[in-house]
Amino acid sequence: MTLAWVLSGLGLVILLLAGDALVKGAVNLSLRLGIPALIVSLTIVAFGTSAPELLISVQAVLENVPGLALGNVVGSNTANILLVLGIPAILATMHTSECNTRKTYNFMILATLLFIGLAFRGVFDWISGAILLAALAFVLTDAFRDTQKHRAACKEDPDDEPEGADPDMPGWRIAVFLVLGLVGLPLGADLLVDNATVIAQEYGVSDTVIGLTLVAIGTSLPELATTVMAALRRQADVALGNVIGSNMFNLLAIIGIASFIGPIPVDPEFLTFDLWVMLAASLILAVFVYTRQDINRVWGIVLTVLYGGYMFVLLG
Repeated sequence: MTLAWVLSGLGLVILLLAGDALVKGAVNLSLRLGIPALIVSLTIVAFGTSAPELLISVQAVLENVPGLALGNVVGSNTANILLVLGIPAILATMHTSECNTRKTYNFMILATLLFIGLAFRGVFDWISGAILLAALAFVLTDAFRDTQKHRAACKEDPDDEPEGADPDMPGWRIAVFLVLGLVGLPLGADLLVDNATVIAQEYGVSDTVIGLTLVAIGTSLPELATTVMAALRRQADVALGNVIGSNMFNLLAIIGIASFIGPIPVDPEFLTFDLWVMLAASLILAVFVYTRQDINRVWGIVLTVLYGGYMFVLLG
């Protein structure tokens, strides 16, 4: 059993390092090809930071533990709001009053409601997947149009280049990052899913609960690290945008793609509890998005305590 925990941790570390490598390689390759930095941030970086969740969900479907796939996404979205925004706010107030994220936030809420509505079909199959991916295509098309308008109005600021961009990075290094990412992600996902399943079976915990807790928190670590640094650097727009964008991508892209690999049945527990916790956590953000309140230390403590309570209920 100790070995299963060690291998799960190793798989998670490989996932995080491989995801970071893929983002760096993809960002620099795209910029080398002349793709605008803003487009790279909205697409490739979003995909790269969600790649661990995607690989885990696909692997879980292939390994016939679909509860892990769904739990991973739902749990990660809840953790992204309550934990990923809560802990950094305790360290430093995030001045979200200066951010204008209403449009993106509205899209995230609509994506959440669409996801919940499809969940009540009882299974995420290829039909659900097609609907989710169509919604993702709409969101990305809208983002592309907004970016074109922005670029027409003003020249792109070189300071707006996404994290990981290095104009002087040689081609061989870009290739190394891409290879490490593409090889490491499936390896890490395989290690984590296999051993998380062993742990779940040993302790009599369902694969769904493991997905909602251990795997969800693990795959939210990249967003947590990014948000902590953004809070310390007083870049609240990066912090809030990171969470909103990641959640939307998780719902639409990850389950959308995984649904084409195989059907993902919905545990009844999701329909009565976990999906509504995810929605409630998402609605909490409305306070900061619409009233332009800062996420101060008090709010940080509240969000973190709420997440702790959610974990207590799941594991109690």
